[in-house]
Amino acid sequence: MKNSTYLLLLLLFITTGSLLAQNATIKGVVLDVNNTPVSGVNVTYGSNGTQTNFDGYFILEVPSNKEIVLIFSHVTFKNIQITIPELSPNSDFELNPVMKIDVEQIGEVVISRKKRKRVEGITTISPETIRKIPGANAGVESLIKSLPGVNGNNELSTQYAVRGGNYDENLVYVNEIEVYRPFLIRSGQQEGFSFVNTDLTSKVDFSAGGFQAKYGDKLSSVLDISYRKPVAFEASADLSLLGANVSAGGASKDGRFTGIVGLRYRDNSLFVNAKETETNFKPVFVDAQAYFTYKFSNKFELGFLGNISVNDYTYEPLTRQTNFGTIADPVALLVFYEGQEKDRYDTYFGALKGTYVVSDNYTAKLIGSVYHTQEQEYFDIFAEYRLGEVNTDIGSEDLGDVEFSEGIGSQLTHARNDLDALIINLEHKGILSIGDNSIEYGIKYTHEDIRDRIQEFEIIDSAGFSIRPPIGDYGNNQPYDPFDAPLLPYTSIRATNDVQIDRISGFAQWSRRSMVGDHDLWLNAGVRVHNWTVSGEDIISNTQTVFSPRAQVSLKPDWEVDMLFRVSGGWYHQPPFYRELRDSTGTVQPKVKAQQSIHIVLGNDYSFDLWERPFTLNSEIYYKTLTDVNPYTLENVRIRYQAKNNAIAYAYGADVRLAGEFVPGTESWVSIGYLKTEENIDDRGYIFRPTDQRLKFAVLFQDYIKVIPDLKLYLNLTYNTGLPGGSPSYADPYNYQTRLPDYKRVDLGFSYVIVDEHKLRESGWLKPFKQLSLGFEIFNIFDVQNSITNTFVRDVYTKVQYAIPNYLTPRVFNVRVTMKF
Repeated sequence: MKNSTYLLLLLLFITTGSLLAQNATIKGVVLDVNNTPVSGVNVTYGSNGTQTNFDGYFILEVPSNKEIVLIFSHVTFKNIQITIPELSPNSDFELNPVMKIDVEQIGEVVISRKKRKRVEGITTISPETIRKIPGANAGVESLIKSLPGVNGNNELSTQYAVRGGNYDENLVYVNEIEVYRPFLIRSGQQEGFSFVNTDLTSKVDFSAGGFQAKYGDKLSSVLDISYRKPVAFEASADLSLLGANVSAGGASKDGRFTGIVGLRYRDNSLFVNAKETETNFKPVFVDAQAYFTYKFSNKFELGFLGNISVNDYTYEPLTRQTNFGTIADPVALLVFYEGQEKDRYDTYFGALKGTYVVSDNYTAKLIGSVYHTQEQEYFDIFAEYRLGEVNTDIGSEDLGDVEFSEGIGSQLTHARNDLDALIINLEHKGILSIGDNSIEYGIKYTHEDIRDRIQEFEIIDSAGFSIRPPIGDYGNNQPYDPFDAPLLPYTSIRATNDVQIDRISGFAQWSRRSMVGDHDLWLNAGVRVHNWTVSGEDIISNTQTVFSPRAQVSLKPDWEVDMLFRVSGGWYHQPPFYRELRDSTGTVQPKVKAQQSIHIVLGNDYSFDLWERPFTLNSEIYYKTLTDVNPYTLENVRIRYQAKNNAIAYAYGADVRLAGEFVPGTESWVSIGYLKTEENIDDRGYIFRPTDQRLKFAVLFQDYIKVIPDLKLYLNLTYNTGLPGGSPSYADPYNYQTRLPDYKRVDLGFSYVIVDEHKLRESGWLKPFKQLSLGFEIFNIFDVQNSITNTFVRDVYTKVQYAIPNYLTPRVFNVRVTMKF
């Protein structure tokens, strides 16, 4: 940590010398009449100048205390000439000119930022859409689950699985800084917030596979978030029955300092108290984030990203009744609870990012971050259950009650789990442009220090007899011989680990845009290398290294129709994180290898006009072959690995998404995905992987009422076929290849706009508002009983073991107020 501080200070001292330079900076985005950024615009004064990038963005140093004339020129548009007044030294001047098409137009393809991202196989989502769409845990991740290839069957969780992967296989970056999530969380209602604060977001990019070498070492996906830099004072608030989000930001007069701060509070009681388990539930989820930038000179900028999150979760279950079975043979599980669960997850994150523009062709970045999490999971819950037939006599006073008990038993679960993890990163990245070629590289050092104590057990009592674990060879010849084997809980894990992991990783990649005849061609090729060493108390140190070459090719034919074809893929490795090193007994296995996936993606993007409005049809087919797979079990959102590379697997499928203005001025889409993924453990044959979700259909729709245009409607519909239902403890998963019921959910939101940019009030109490709206939301509008896992209960008489569904949230209503100042 000291070394990274010294490096940042050295970089600061070197670059602050340029503060003495008597220059000013002009920057901005060049747009066309449709507000689309224009790339390749020459921005000149005298014999000096620059060119806009793919985002239409430019930055140019000019002499201070001197009036100059800027000329914007492009072969497709009319030239623009703008006189700039005298600027003070080290000041910033923002300019966003709009270029108009010349009468004698010369044809050229203008690639917008959004289309450039599609060249790279990345989906871009509007942050404004994210803020509007309803969801039980609304935010970036909730909207990502509406994309094809992305699955999530738990509305209370922000975690998602992509194309057959699991929750640990997804990369998340905020301003190029990798962020993390807590380790011990086992259910969606414990989660609280994801790291990403939607109120601070300016850009959301997502790739479901085949991503470039510049992104890290995970198998499935990349979520790349950018927080915005305010240009003036701004503030917002979002209040509802689920909690509150507030944010505020601004910039200094000279534009060199910018800052934005967000506070969030959430209470899941509205959902948890509506579930079938009656509880005393006291959650406190609080989160504070800040993003500051300071431009020391026209070449050097330093940014800070900070986050503090506190999840305090107290859960005291009282009773539960779950009805299942068939109409002809209804069965119910009735449970009475004693005890409580007390969990707490405190996370602290801080990062510094220095950006130094060495020249027009080379930019260097230095990033340092520290992540610290302290987590505890304590519970003692005693459950007494009855499994029996349900009274179905409509005229009876006892309708719905359990009449005849087929199984009686009890269960005691206990845990005292603590985890303390410190993760330190130091990374250098560079971007070099040489003509039509772009070269990016990076090298990163990571130190992970994890201290973990896991102590948990489960005791099951059935009809007065404690059930032993089905392991060990103990003879039982009662009543003739006494049974003198030790008494053991049904499951028990006790372990203490002190683990350090040191990683050095790096990448280099090359990109080029060229022409093949009249067709546009984009090429990208790169390679990643990752070396890691696992060590710690009572652990034999082990070091491994992997290489991951990757490539992308995109072709935009010179056709009348607007089409883009893309092929991408390569080798993707996932070196084990701490969770993947810990086996089912809690023991760390340092020799666990990186899981490997050879991934190929074929894609096509077709842009067209329908009803005189823009639409895009995105389609991809993909195939993955995986080796050195580390098998795992999935319970709610908790993943437990075998810590063995004893399986191989595959995944293939197809994703289609139609996006556009189904309603003028709004963005909506329809997603369809098909997936098949299976694994072969110890050469026993292929079975479903825990995330094998065959069919996915989703609709995200925005609308308004023509006669009342200020009344908006937002719909989020999801249909997923059922996931594999899991298996009981100690059971062979090859004998439990059943599936959960299909996941069906529709969330609906209404919003009435009182104030917006078209209805600003000049006087009265509404004058301070730039935006004010009132909303009403209905979650799970059709009150569908979706299940996330099964609880396995045995009938003591017939020895039949029932898979009893654990249901998610029913229909819930919410009221919401959104405002901006």
